[in-house]
Amino acid sequence: MHTHTIQTDGLRQQVLEAGDGPLVLLIHGFPELGISWRAQVAALAEAGYRAVAPDMRGYGGTDRPERTEDHTILHLVGDMVDLVRALGHQTCVVMGHDWGAPVAWHCALMRPDVFTAVAGLSVPFQPRRAGGPPTPAMAALSKRLGRGELYMNQFQAPDAHRIFETDIAAGLRKGFYSYDGATPDGRQSTGFLAPGHDFLSEVPDDATLPPWMSEDHFAEYVEAFTASGFKGPIDWYRCLDLNWSLTSFLQGKKITQPSMFMVGERDPVRHYAGQHEAGLKDWLTDLRSQTVLPGAGHWLQQERPDEVNAALIAFLRSL
Repeated sequence: MHTHTIQTDGLRQQVLEAGDGPLVLLIHGFPELGISWRAQVAALAEAGYRAVAPDMRGYGGTDRPERTEDHTILHLVGDMVDLVRALGHQTCVVMGHDWGAPVAWHCALMRPDVFTAVAGLSVPFQPRRAGGPPTPAMAALSKRLGRGELYMNQFQAPDAHRIFETDIAAGLRKGFYSYDGATPDGRQSTGFLAPGHDFLSEVPDDATLPPWMSEDHFAEYVEAFTASGFKGPIDWYRCLDLNWSLTSFLQGKKITQPSMFMVGERDPVRHYAGQHEAGLKDWLTDLRSQTVLPGAGHWLQQERPDEVNAALIAFLRSL
């Protein structure tokens, strides 16, 4: 397993890679990195695949465009299309977790010629339905859920990333703790904020690292985000309304490639994205498996690597 950089079309991407064989891309979410997939890179390589986990646009060792509007879903899918080419392949299987799941779903949706199968962890496919929101997507989401302010709304502010940069270690520790499966009820985040609070202020100050997160592994995250900051990652959220305006051509489109979905039973994302789980089979026309992992939280592939690895390899073997 090794880390190196690859020059793609206008973007230098840092990737974690191991193995030879059919290409599998592993796309991380927030606030994660390519190293979040380390256990899967090792397992897939051993199973006979070339597993590649990039630091995504705005993160870690990959380039960080300054402009917010350079972080749309079209940019993120384009980065993955060109990464496949730069790695010397024409097709691949794409897998994503958290924010990486919507990127993976859209890779499959937009370029089925390149992405021949897709797996999503934590965030289910959320189709663009006919009669969708006439108002910006964020406003429509808040109105539909009706449970208070969703943290994504606060992330729209131009300075929203500052709360993480004030104390990067504390911000990361609170983020991992509040979405972890081992965190007790009442201390886990729901994603909805009480008046006067933000994403981090609602998390107890005595938050600890999750059981699966070693001090050495945590230090890798702290070092990477200290160097790169949080503006790029939060810019992904700031592009949500722009993404809606750019994707009208996908209205009603389904994913027809082989697919799978896995979510932790105690994943807080289910409070605000779980309503899409029930109808997945209507939009993923070759859904091979849909799994709720008992007791697991949000950081699925790191919390429960053995079970996730087994499921991903079984999916790959089914293709």
